[in-house]
Parts: sequence; structure tokens; C-alpha cells
Amino acid sequence: MFATPKTVKSVLRTALLVGSVVVVTACTAQYRKHGWVPGPELLNEVVVGVDTRDSVAETVGEPTIDSLVDDSGYYYVTSRMKFYGAKAPQVVSRDLVAITFDGRGVVDSVQRYTLEDGRAIPLERRVTDSSLQDKTFLRQLIGNLGNFNPGSFLQQ
Repeated sequence: MFATPKTVKSVLRTALLVGSVVVVTACTAQYRKHGWVPGPELLNEVVVGVDTRDSVAETVGEPTIDSLVDDSGYYYVTSRMKFYGAKAPQVVSRDLVAITFDGRGVVDSVQRYTLEDGRAIPLERRVTDSSLQDKTFLRQLIGNLGNFNPGSFLQQ
């Protein structure tokens, strides 16, 4: 009824092997790819000065990002991220294809950028001040008691 020393050794050896596999697997880097960039064969079909926004969308496909402000270009972006254990994800590679258009909607240029071409863009934070700062709901409610006029609801 009791386990023999040979059985205990076998169970311990199996547990050690499974634990080792789990530890090694958990410490393996995982890579994920997000987005899509057209290959050189598709980009060669885009003719600068001839193609328009619609013809580029038909030939190459819909862009990952479309310039919303001034309709100046299509941007195709792909990123490869490295996930390693509990560390924050790290961008390993990033490719960007920018197809820009002139004022008539005709292709002006086709450019390719990589992560090495990137640079930090300082963002300016503009926030509209609110009169509700540092006021709780109860303080706002009490503050509005003097502004209430029941006569305005009774008049028709």
C-alpha cells in the first residue's frame, strides 16, 4: 500500500521535468506583429503624378491610417513587439509607408520609414480650464440652490 522508493523517485523526476519545461517556456520571448505594410511589388504599381487616392486604395489596399486633417496621405504601419515575461513590451521593428497626395488628390511621393528613422515628437497639451475643478457633486448641488427659480417651471 505504500509507495516504493522507486515510484517516489519516478514521480519526483517527472515533476522536476515538468517544472523545468514550464520555467523555460515562461522565460521565452514571444513576438507579435500588428498592422500591414505593402510589399515592393505593390508599391511599384503606384505611379507618382498619375495615380489618385482611389486608384491607390484599389491597387495597394486601404491604409492603416488616413490623414484626417488635410487629406494629405495614406499611411501603412506595421510593428513587431517583443513580450518577455513580466517586462513591458518592447518595439523590435516598425515599418511605415507614407503615400502623400497633392492638393488635387494625385500621388506626390511614396516613402518608406523604419524604426531607425523615427524621432520623438513633442506633444503639446492644451486643456480647457473648467469651473468645476475641486468641486464635489454635493458642493455643486448646494451651490445651485440659489439659482433655482420655481416660477420658471410654472409659467407657460
